[in-house]
Parts: sequence; structure tokens; C-alpha cells
Amino acid sequence: MKLLQGIPVSPGVVIGRAMVLEKSLHRVPYLILAPEDIPAELDRYDTALTAAIADVGADRDSVADTLGPEPAKIFEFHLGLLGDSSLMDPIRKRIESEGVNAAFAIVEAFGELADRFRSMDAAVFREKANDVFDLERRLMTQITGGSKDRLASVDEPVIVICHQVTPAEIASFQSEKVLGIATDLGGRTDHSSILASALGVPVVVGCKSVAEEVSDGDMLIIDGNTGTVMISPDEKTIEQMRHNIELLKAYKQTTDELTTANSVTTDGTDIHLFGNIEFAHEIEQVIAQGGEGVGLFRTEFQFLTSSTPPTEEELFEEYASAIHKLDGRKLTLRTLDLGADKYTQAQEMEPERNPFLGLRSIRYCLQHQDIFRRQLRAILRASGLGPLRLMFPLITSMNELRQAKMILSDVMEECDDDGIEFDSNLDIGMMIEVPSAAIMAATFTKEVDFFSIGTNDLVQYTVAVDRGNEKVASLYTAANPAVIKLVKSVIRAARRGNVETSLCGEIAGDPVYTMLLIGLGLRHLSLVPSQIPAIKQVIRKVKVEECERLARKIGSLDSDRRILATLRSELQKQVPQALGGWSAEQVAEA
Repeated sequence: MKLLQGIPVSPGVVIGRAMVLEKSLHRVPYLILAPEDIPAELDRYDTALTAAIADVGADRDSVADTLGPEPAKIFEFHLGLLGDSSLMDPIRKRIESEGVNAAFAIVEAFGELADRFRSMDAAVFREKANDVFDLERRLMTQITGGSKDRLASVDEPVIVICHQVTPAEIASFQSEKVLGIATDLGGRTDHSSILASALGVPVVVGCKSVAEEVSDGDMLIIDGNTGTVMISPDEKTIEQMRHNIELLKAYKQTTDELTTANSVTTDGTDIHLFGNIEFAHEIEQVIAQGGEGVGLFRTEFQFLTSSTPPTEEELFEEYASAIHKLDGRKLTLRTLDLGADKYTQAQEMEPERNPFLGLRSIRYCLQHQDIFRRQLRAILRASGLGPLRLMFPLITSMNELRQAKMILSDVMEECDDDGIEFDSNLDIGMMIEVPSAAIMAATFTKEVDFFSIGTNDLVQYTVAVDRGNEKVASLYTAANPAVIKLVKSVIRAARRGNVETSLCGEIAGDPVYTMLLIGLGLRHLSLVPSQIPAIKQVIRKVKVEECERLARKIGSLDSDRRILATLRSELQKQVPQALGGWSAEQVAEA
């Protein structure tokens, strides 16, 4: 058995046979056409281009029907590239002037473009080579008459393995035939990963060599929670994994029964659970899983899935849709968190050397006030339709917060002058995501109505670890004592300042941390909707006094390993079935 570590994109664990898709770009012969054959070759190229555009449009419509309108906007970017004369016209001119075959001209042009993307320092730029490959594949399929979908001939569900999976391939995947996906390349937020995660199957990207290590028919275990791929596990391991997966299914069934139950501790303390969402249509899942509302609406995905920024009206419609779907439940809407690993097409033309420490989140908005004001107007218009709270991301200083609030005040005046109804008493909050904000939390309580602790970034900035880098993934943990001390200090400062505090990072949905978070004083958690029932089960099994005792014990420990061991041990006592699963690390040690 061999283990490969990648980047987890979509959670879940599956066992199945591999199907390896094409590992590289098309290889075609170089041909010089007779002069009399050139017109026919130009017609072939024009026909292929027209068909490829139609193919992209069909995939867009299909994804819109199955996954929703926002993921479908990814294909608008592809349509824009195929309609870009600076990219497509030189291919036609080369066929016409040099007499080369269309297939060769296509592969050469797209190969050069992909190489330019791959050579760039910024990861978001390198990931764009995937989109180029997708378009080349579409054109070559039309030129050669090849089949678009190898999965059509598969008799049983498989785990798809490839060097890089394209949005077009994902659009063609039939969910009943795909158990999971693992790739060599990719990042958490590229177009392919956004679509792949929407399929609802385990997805691991960035494995580097999985397409080389795996052959068609190999038995695999894919863990989308930890980002691990097991190649050719022995029968004993497979049987153990199957047993543990069944335990996980049984555990999920028990937690699913709690969707309508109250999230209250055994000694009567309410713990309020909300959902994290990217798109308004996900609210249906939040409600179905027993969430009280939306604690984090990440609004930047409307900007990421299209080649042009959304209009004020488009933004308003998305926010209004969310409010209507919530039907009186609370909505916390975070303003744009662009930059870092989430780039618009315009941003990608100016890549940063160190984007996580660069122009991202509130910094980006303050320097691009036209976009910021457009979003704020849409938010204010939506606030007149139902309960809505506004939250600023990645605040690092009081100056940033006050400047953001000043712009909001200006936009409020504009809306008032324009006769637009809005909530003039709108609650204003901020994310606590960097050590400077955590340390200064007491001061910030005088300026905001609520905090939301974003542990994903807080961990990253506190321990100086890139959370998307598999080489240092083991160092990225919320169990680091420094992180826990910062979270504790924020909660204390908020309590003294009479400011509501929630936590919306990944650990909010991890049962291992639930008792600790309650013991530290948190009473509001925002998490992935599917995780709400599991967290609710832990809440309903414990007493606040027990959680507080655990938090004091954790505060005396000096290493993440000891902290995690203690948290798991306590969870095992309270809710033993919550640890009925497995991890790749445990298997490797066995």
C-alpha cells in the first residue's frame, strides 16, 4: 500500500477502482497541407470552434440545472476565451498562411498559453492552465471526432484519477458513476474544484503524482477529509475500511435524526448553530439540517465565477433570494474576501508575490471602492427585506474598520437620498482572523455589534503556515496552544464588551473541538450545513460545567498533540460513536 497526500476539497471517504483519464495534452502530427486543401481545413477549424462554443454553452446549462446558477457562471469565462479574437484568430491565420493542419495549430497555441500560465509565480495563475487545457480538449474533440466522455462506457462507479480535471469533464460526470476524484494538480478554489465539490463526492487535488502512480483498475481509498489517497491497500485494510465506513454511515443516520431537535446542553444551555454558505440556494440545506440561519454568507463567489464583475442588481437579487429563503431567520453577510487564494479575472492580471499578506479582503475593498460601494448598496437594499447583519473580513487595525464604516455611512446617505428603504439600525460586525485583531479585541468591541472568529485564517497567520501547502500541512492545526489562547482572549473581551461572538472556522464543524469551544464560552457556531447534526449530538450529550473543566485543562497543556489527544479522549467518553471513523494517519501506523 502507498499513501499520497494532497489537498482536501470535498469531504467523505470512498473505496473503489480507479479510472485514469488522459494524463497529458493531445499529441498530434505536424502536417503541411496542399494549397488546395487549406480552405477545407479552415472550414474544419471554424466548424470545430462553433461546435466547441455550443458544447460549452450546453455544459453551462446542464450545470445550472443540476448544481445551480452560480457554478454555471464558470463557463461564461470559457465562452469568453473561445470568443477572444487575440487567442483564436492567430490559429486560423497560421492554418491559412503556413498551411499547417488545424489540430497541430490548436495544440501549439494552447500549449504555449498553458505554459505561460504554469511558469508564473502565483498559484492562481498556474491553475488557469487547467482552463486552457479544457478548451484545447474541447476543440480537439471536435477536430478529431473523439469521445468526450469515457465514463459513458463504465459499468460500475469508479474513482476518477487524472493529471488535472477540467470543468468540462466535471460537467459531463454522472454522479452515479463517480465515487470520488483525485488529481495531480489543482487548488481549493480553482474552477474545477468549485464544480467538483458541488458533485458531493470526495475530492482530493494537488497529489502531484497520483496519475503516474495509479493505473486503470487499481483499488483505491480516497479520504476527502484529510486529503489522503491510498493506493492498492491490502485486503485486511480494505475490510477494516469498509467496516469503519459502515460505522460512519450508521453514525450519520443517528445524527441525521437530530435535525429537528434543539441544540441544548444537558444542563439547559442553548448553543446556536448556523450554516456557512457560498450561494443562496444552499440555504435549503441549512434549514434541512437544523440550522437556525446563516452565520457566514461568503459573497465573493459571484465575482469568481464570471469574467465580468456582477452588477448591483445581480448582487441584490442573490442577497434578496437568501433573505426570502430564510423566511425570517438570521442572515450574516460577509463583504468581499477577494485576494489570497480567491482572485477575479482582473486580479489575475496583476499577480502578487505573497498574496496572503497582500491586497486581500477589506484592503482590496478599500482600494477598489467602486466595487465595495456597489456591494454595500446591494446589501443595504436587501436589508429592507428581512433580518440581515453585515460583517467586514480580515480587519487588522482600527483604521481599516473605521474607514469601512465611513464608506458604509456614505452609501447609506446615498440610498436615503435615492429613496431606497434599508435597515438604518443594521448590525455591523467584523471577522477576527489575524493575531492583531485578536489582541486588540477589547478595543474593537467599542466599534462593532458582533465578532465572528475565523479560525481558518487565524491559525494560518498565528503559526505561519500556508494551509493549502501539503508540505507543511501537519503544522496547520487549531489545536496549537497559541491559537486557543487567542480564541479565549477574544471571547473574554467580547463578553466584557457585551458583544456577541461566534466562530465560523472549520473547527466549528469538528466534534473534537465542540466541548472546548463551549467551555471557552462560545454560544454561537457557524459551520458547513451537513455537519450541524453531528455537532448538535455532542451538544445534547454534555454539560457546560464539564466543558469548562475541559477548557481549563487544555489551557495548561503546551503542545498540539497533547491537546488533540485530550480532546479526543474526552469526546470518546461523552460521545464514543463520534470517533467511530478512521484517519489515514491511523492506517499508516497500523
